[in-house]
Amino acid sequence: MKDTFTTPTFADYFVEIRKQSRKNFLDDVNRLIDWKPIEKILKKKYRKVASADGRPAYPPVPMFKLLLLQRWYGLSDPGLEDALSDRISFIRFSGFSLGSTLPDHSTICRFRNTCMELDIYEKLFGEINRQIESHGLLVKEGAIIDATIVESSRRPRKVIEVMREDRCGNESSQEPSSHQITYSDDHDATWVRKGKKPYYGYKTHVVVDTKEGFILNGHVTPAHVADTTEFENLMENLFLPDTSPVCADKGYASQKNRDLLAARGYEDAIMHKAARGKPLTFFQRFINRIISAFRYRVEQGMGTLKKHYGFARMRYLGLKKGNMEFLLIAMAFNLKKAARMIET
Repeated sequence: MKDTFTTPTFADYFVEIRKQSRKNFLDDVNRLIDWKPIEKILKKKYRKVASADGRPAYPPVPMFKLLLLQRWYGLSDPGLEDALSDRISFIRFSGFSLGSTLPDHSTICRFRNTCMELDIYEKLFGEINRQIESHGLLVKEGAIIDATIVESSRRPRKVIEVMREDRCGNESSQEPSSHQITYSDDHDATWVRKGKKPYYGYKTHVVVDTKEGFILNGHVTPAHVADTTEFENLMENLFLPDTSPVCADKGYASQKNRDLLAARGYEDAIMHKAARGKPLTFFQRFINRIISAFRYRVEQGMGTLKKHYGFARMRYLGLKKGNMEFLLIAMAFNLKKAARMIET
């Protein structure tokens, strides 16, 4: 079936000539990434060829590029629909033709959710990192691990649902036997206290490289989950060179985590944690200061995710969509960082 959505028209050639002298980071991303492997990953599972009304389905690569544009510019689905119809740079980057029909906000939403149900985002994230690494921009000399709280998209409000017990036919009894407490319709979100302030939502666990701060791995959990229990999951698929340092704060300090690093041949750079009645030695405090000097990259990266990508608060409900949002933002973050590096 001929792809009528991306076939260039005269208007596309005219715009290309006019835009050659005015490039932005979107052009750098298109030069950096070979989209054919991305297309192969998408088409392996996303096989939709027609919409519900029988019209040809939009091609998956331009649709995926729209999800990246949405993260870079902080747009809602309706906002992205409006921007796509108004901004030529969006059409050029995504690969749609100026003369084609463009997807509306509901089509964008369905595509995003379908890719989530098909578990495509992790593979796309891995392929994008592989290509950035192949250009020599991502150099795995070590890793830094940390976690940050991301608040739920819902404002918590305590609701007590009273559950009445079956009294075996005794209709006169009206006494409740149990109750269930809920705080919102975001059922995966939980409470956690940081310092003196309580938070309701999730926790994002992130791994970045020590050299440039590219995101190497990460996932989202309910907010109450302890940092140290997620260490092993974060170490999966890092593929660091032998003896590479793995830095983390004292929230990850446990013998199990230190043994895991030793078993994988990585250098233990987890900060030391004082125990009750056993203060840190001078040497341990000295090591902690050295490790702290490296940790700014992960803190800087997480700050960027919150400030520039809106990840201080979840956009969607639920843990599954929270992980989807993290992977989309991580891909957008890494691509923009890589594009800025080749630009300079």
